[in-house]
Amino acid sequence: MVTSAEAMAQAAAHAGYNAQTFATFPSQILGGPTWTQTHVSTSPILSAGDELDVLVAFNKAAYENHLSEVGAKGVIIYNSEDFQLEDDGKSFGMPIEKLAKSTGNTRAANMVVLGAVASLVNMPHDYLVQFVTRRFTRGRANDQAIIESNIKALALGREQAVSSGFSLGTIPHPQRPEGQQILVKGNDAVSLGAMAAGIDIYVGYPISPATTILVWMEHNLVGPGKFAYQVSSEIEALTALLGAGFAGRKAMTATAGPGFSLMNEGLGLAWMAEIPMVVVDVQRGGPATGLPTKTEQSDLFCCMRPAHGDVSLPVIAPGTVEECFYATVQAFNWAERYQGPVILMSEMSLAERAQNIPKPDLSKVVVENRRVYTGNNGYMRYDGPGASPMPIPGRPGSYVANGSEHDPIGDTTHLPERHVQMTERRFNKLKLLEDGSYERMNTEEPIAVMPWGGSKGPASEAYKLLMEEGTPLGWYFTMYLHPLPPALLEELRQKELVLVPELNYQGQWASTLRSQGVKAEAITQYTGLPFKVGELAERIKERVNASIKRTVRA
Repeated sequence: MVTSAEAMAQAAAHAGYNAQTFATFPSQILGGPTWTQTHVSTSPILSAGDELDVLVAFNKAAYENHLSEVGAKGVIIYNSEDFQLEDDGKSFGMPIEKLAKSTGNTRAANMVVLGAVASLVNMPHDYLVQFVTRRFTRGRANDQAIIESNIKALALGREQAVSSGFSLGTIPHPQRPEGQQILVKGNDAVSLGAMAAGIDIYVGYPISPATTILVWMEHNLVGPGKFAYQVSSEIEALTALLGAGFAGRKAMTATAGPGFSLMNEGLGLAWMAEIPMVVVDVQRGGPATGLPTKTEQSDLFCCMRPAHGDVSLPVIAPGTVEECFYATVQAFNWAERYQGPVILMSEMSLAERAQNIPKPDLSKVVVENRRVYTGNNGYMRYDGPGASPMPIPGRPGSYVANGSEHDPIGDTTHLPERHVQMTERRFNKLKLLEDGSYERMNTEEPIAVMPWGGSKGPASEAYKLLMEEGTPLGWYFTMYLHPLPPALLEELRQKELVLVPELNYQGQWASTLRSQGVKAEAITQYTGLPFKVGELAERIKERVNASIKRTVRA
């Protein structure tokens, strides 16, 4: 199922269209409802879309569960080997498995479907043929046989769609984006960003939906001085990063909510001992095991303030697949600059989403490296209000990277004045990270909307709809949740109301903004799925109108 959607996205993107996929599937070994989606457009895509133009149902349960999502002019293709539908004027059946077997390749069922779907919008057959040829030319003895069977499957699906008499019209010719494009998933973009930032060591434990970062690193983080390794627990992964960072290496791990919970004690040590590292939290539904393969934005509280005691970690949360790349680069830069752990927050919907983005220009990527101590021994490692140069073991500047409260050289102390001095030092270092950028539109409006993370896409489209209707509303967005850019925070404090769409029950980002003096209200959803654009636009509009009425009455 997932391969089918990604195949169509790759074919469309190669032809010059914009493409985005969305996938959701069960976590049970026995399986369950699985669905995946491809959105193809001549203009940039911000969300998965609200309605389906084509629904492909491999079984009756899929048909019944998703029938309500089909648009008024939508078409339904169903597997006639599994169930039958009465002629309703908007559906037709295909013996999908039988057609696939007739090609000599039982695994070509997805290509049968792709051929039919492409026919409904008169997408040129050559697009998919070119994709199949590229995809299965791998230098193997049976490549040509596989290519021919898949091309035959495409043709069979197309013939079925043509004979059905259904059509959705003709998709416009692609308006190829400027510059070179790549089709990439969010987790892969994170991995590529880490490579661009100069990662040396990756240590991880497999956990949905972060596992593909580990797999990517095992295949690609190779060569002299590079190391990727799978460990037996998230605790081991985090403590390995402590050792790597202490030794002067750029190190990263990726996990999800349950694994992040296990890392809390180690993160407290990294904060206390001032050891750089990047921890990626690919959020999923929680708590506990929760919804391992669904999307949510409910880890913000624990990411900002993990461990115990006075801890407040830097947090960067990209909103798009493209931002996943640049956010990872900046997470490494921040970790090196302030010398401590940085949390990169992604989420299931970003991790598994494949999307075409401009190929990053590595010549323009700014990479920061650690300030290394080069003086003499007797060095005060933890002296001063900012981040002091960091000694490398075996070189001058010996010190103790201490998890107990310590004096400037790292020796344990319980003196009250030392605890005050070191606590203020650790928090003052966050001021080194106040260089984050942000988006702003219609800033003169007293009410603004400010999504975070992966809710940026649906909120962007909802905002666009509201602008077309004339709704008075400003827009703000930043990846840099903590610390917030000071100028942005000051602007937000001047607003009468800041509406925050977020995928959690507690309204975590809105609550965080309120703690910083912003009049913020959350618009929440906790279904395990992203916002639908139309529904979100209505909810924002209701809040705006209600606020305007309150102001008029006052």
